[in-house]
Amino acid sequence: MEDKRVLVTGGAGFIGSNLANRLAVDNDVIAVDDLYLGAAENLDDAVEFVETSVVDDDFPVNVDVVFHLAALSSRNMHENDPQRGCRVNVEGFVNAVERARKAGCETVVYASTSSIYGSRTEPSPVDMDVEAHTAYEASKLAREHYAEYFANHHDMNVAGLRFFSVYQGFGGNEEHKGEYANTVAQFADAIANGEAPELFGDGSQTRDFTHVSDVARACELAADEALTGVYNVGTQEAYTFNEMVGMINDALGTDVDPEYIECPFDGYVHDTMADYSAFHEATGWEPEISFEEGVEMVCESYK
Repeated sequence: MEDKRVLVTGGAGFIGSNLANRLAVDNDVIAVDDLYLGAAENLDDAVEFVETSVVDDDFPVNVDVVFHLAALSSRNMHENDPQRGCRVNVEGFVNAVERARKAGCETVVYASTSSIYGSRTEPSPVDMDVEAHTAYEASKLAREHYAEYFANHHDMNVAGLRFFSVYQGFGGNEEHKGEYANTVAQFADAIANGEAPELFGDGSQTRDFTHVSDVARACELAADEALTGVYNVGTQEAYTFNEMVGMINDALGTDVDPEYIECPFDGYVHDTMADYSAFHEATGWEPEISFEEGVEMVCESYK
């Protein structure tokens, strides 16, 4: 993407800032964020930053493309305040897209979630039946239905990306998320500081860990191809938490054993894995950073 005017909501957040900084090399980028989880220092100087909420009307929308990443981005955040979660995740999406549409924008790429697949050890195809078990998942499914409305009723290009376990590490733009950061980042930080990471159950749960640079590239490709519909963005590989801890220890040259604790959450998703074939067919995208390489990158800042 080149010479476009771009809006990234949630633009000072973890994924949003990586995307905004990537796009700002060749485009005019505006990042909107209320700094609930974002940090303005995540953004390069080339990015125009506007501190406000997506439910408000005081941010620019005269753009060519909207990347809508603003959200209460975890189950726990949403369950702690379901009303706020609905306002931000659903009303904020409709507000940003509708305002941009009225200003002439025809292309939107937005974040959905892989959580709606539930627990699966097999790759989850994008066309399988899904359902909401948490308010967070309900809000993301609501986004997908509103996106369908904008595409069908207003003939817009609206692509939803269901991300799988995105990580970068505290040496990148993930540190501000703290307890809401990916387990790779949290466990690496604990082990680097000689602390035992806490694993639910026996540590056999699996995740499809996807590096944020691959995710940012996927967002850009979805806009470049003017996609409409819903797509998975993941690696189609899964690692247990025990394997992840072992890889972190190897990368850091440490030998810190995890602590196993009882899972405090009902409906905890034990396993995830993407089937990204539909997105690959549409864009040619495939992950470039293996999990082994990604763990090394996460740990590099501690060496």
